[in-house]
Parts: sequence; C-alpha cells; structure tokens
Amino acid sequence: MMMETTDLICENLSVNSEGHLLFAGQDTEALAKRFGTPLYLMDEDHIRARCRAYLAAVQKAFGGRGRVLYASKAASFKRLYEVMREEGMGIDVVSRGEIFTAVRAGFPMENAFFHSNNKTDDDIRAAMDAGVGYFVSDNTEELIAVDREAGSRSIRQKVLLRLTPGIDPHTYEAVATGKVDSKFGFAIQTGQAEDATALALSLKSIKLCGFHSHVGSQVFDSDVFLRAADVMLHYIAQAKAKFGFEAEILNLGGGFGVPYTAKNPKLDIAKNIGEIGAFVASLSAELGIRQPEVCFEPGRSIVADAGLTLYTVGSVKEIPGYRTYVSVDGGMTDNIRYALYGSAYTILPARKMDEPREMIADVVGRCCESGDILQKNVPLPRSITRGDLLACLTTGAYHYSMASNYNRIPRPPVVMLRGGEATVAVRRETLDDLVALDV
Repeated sequence: MMMETTDLICENLSVNSEGHLLFAGQDTEALAKRFGTPLYLMDEDHIRARCRAYLAAVQKAFGGRGRVLYASKAASFKRLYEVMREEGMGIDVVSRGEIFTAVRAGFPMENAFFHSNNKTDDDIRAAMDAGVGYFVSDNTEELIAVDREAGSRSIRQKVLLRLTPGIDPHTYEAVATGKVDSKFGFAIQTGQAEDATALALSLKSIKLCGFHSHVGSQVFDSDVFLRAADVMLHYIAQAKAKFGFEAEILNLGGGFGVPYTAKNPKLDIAKNIGEIGAFVASLSAELGIRQPEVCFEPGRSIVADAGLTLYTVGSVKEIPGYRTYVSVDGGMTDNIRYALYGSAYTILPARKMDEPREMIADVVGRCCESGDILQKNVPLPRSITRGDLLACLTTGAYHYSMASNYNRIPRPPVVMLRGGEATVAVRRETLDDLVALDV
C-alpha cells in the first residue's frame, strides 16, 4: 500500500519530498542521525497547545471554578513539570519519585494532588515536607496515618476521598478503575464511602475538601464522565444530608483518549468538557447543592500523541508460509504496552514513506523474550532491511514512564521538539548507569 493520509493520524506528522516522515516539522531521519536510536521524541509545542485547550475549555464550562491537573504517571521528567508550571496547570502525582522530580523542576506543590492506594509513612512525610496541596485517599489506614502526621506538624491536611462510582467505561479491563470491584477507592454502593466520609470528618488534622473518581482510559466522548458525575453529585447531596458536609471539590479524574490508529476517533476537548459543565450545573441545581469546583486529570490525552519513538531495523526474517519478523533495536524495554494490553499502534517506515507497503510483518524487539512484540501485521515496504528506520506513533504516554532495563538494556533519551529546535530533556542511559547501583 502507498502512503495514505490516514497513516498520519496525528496533526504533527507530515512527509517531505524525500519521502521522510516529519514530526513536529522536523525530519525524523536527521533526528535519528543526531541522537541515535531508540529515541523518544516529544513535541513540546503540541503539549502546550493541549494544555491550553483543556484550560480554556474548563474555564468556559465551569466559569472559573475548575482545574486541570496533568496526570504525571503518563510521563514524568523535569522538563514536563517546567512546562506544566509555565502553562498554569496543576499536577497529580502518585509517588515520592514524582513529587521529588516536580520539586526539582520548581513546580509549586500547593497545586499538586497526591494519589496512590498505598502511601507509606515515608511517602506521607515527604509529601508534607514538599508542601503537597492535596492528598487523595482511598483507605482508612491512610486517613489515620495522614491525620497523625499532620497533627504532629500542627497543620490540617487537605484531603479528597477517592470513591468508586461503579461505572464500567467499556474500555480495557486493565485500565477500568471505576468499578466497585477495584483496588482503588471507597465503593459508594457498599456503604464504604459513607463510612470513610464520617471518619475523615472526625479526624482533627484532616480537612475534607471533596471527592475524587476515575473511571478508566481511552474515553472519546462525555458519556462515561456524565454517568460518573451523576453518581458523584448524588453522593455529594447524600453526604450533605447525612453529615452536613458540602463538598468544595469534585475531581472527575482523567481518561480521555488519543488516536493510536486510524480507527480511533479524534477527541473534541471543548465539546466534551462543555457537555460535562452543563450537566454538572444543571444537576447541582436540581439536587440543591452548591456546584463544586470540578477537576480533571488528563495525562495520556496531553502527551501521548505528542510522542513518537524511532527505531533502527536490525534484521528481517521471513519464514516462508508463516510469517515475517522485522526486529528493531528497542522493544518491550521502551514500550511494554503491547505485551501488557495488546495495545494497537501505527508503525511507519520513517525514511520510505513514499514506497508501497506490500509486506506484512510483525515488528519485534531485541529482548530474549517471545512476547517482545511492538505490533503484529504491520504493512511495510519490501525493501525494508538492516539500518532502516521505523517510527512508532503516539508513544508520549506510558512509554518512558514504564521503561525498564530488562536484559540490561539502557533506556532511550527523551528529546523535546519546540519551534524547530531539538533539546535533550532526558539523556540516554549508559552502561555505567546500569551498574551505578551495584555494590
């Protein structure tokens, strides 16, 4: 098959007259020569534009009573936190490491929300030392530990309770987190949410500010958020009636989707946030509650399609009558999502975009693992050979953050692209790095 416009699933992709794939206006062939492969590329201009789109949509939909928090687990390194600070975003963090990185980047931690279903005592102390604004708690042991630590400091720590609204987002089982049977949150349906609310309100060193929910990932319309908001607003009304407590904040989490293949729709941020805003305003009035400040936690939809990974082909192995394997110099160490979820990706021949793609091949990694597969049934030119360049699209989320050193393979660098310039944000790991912790 020849190059089609449907191959260019992200708006920051194009092809030059030489048949080279361009990303953020820059030649991927030139970037690979300059920085080597495997190589994570991140389009900083795209990230900034996506932040602004969310902020503008939330401002319009909620009349200034809304926040956008970047979900750090999607990708976490200093430059990203600098961008979030400059764009006026909040952040959510899930570990001491993410907190430490954000602090090192100069992020104002009063605008940070600390998640995790198992915060250790050391995590809690470190977060308070860093001045983290809000804890999002989902178990009673943590509430008691946070209260104890805050009391020892003579402060009242702001807390949201993470609730499970019992919503099935019709997405991957592995990333469906809003159902009753989940390791996350206090279930509303079982009465645990009420018990947790009563406990939080009784603790002297906790200031309960509201509630949080997260229903899943790769959501392309407002429906699942509307269903979650319906449940959560009814619970806010229930808590007001039973405890006299009216939530200031309703955090609806993240989960908006991005295009990994041409089959995925494009997300209309303004339309979806606008629909949620109208629903929240209407139902709050109907229930007789003050409309809470509404937070969203986009991660994937901010950075995923701002990312692209480049690989160099090492071998092409054809097994007549069976399959063709194209092996690259990366794999499950820099992208484990196919191995975990069977995630679909678009892979393109970065320097041969103008050639027919008549060979169907499985693109596989270099690890000694039969499951080290990046994508099956990829159409590629028959001329693909050792030294050619492949580009895997939409790799800005859950790639660098989930990368490993399996088989003692160093992790790739992260290069940020902005205004036609390319800057290393995270350097390539060296062999010395691999043994730096060995004693």
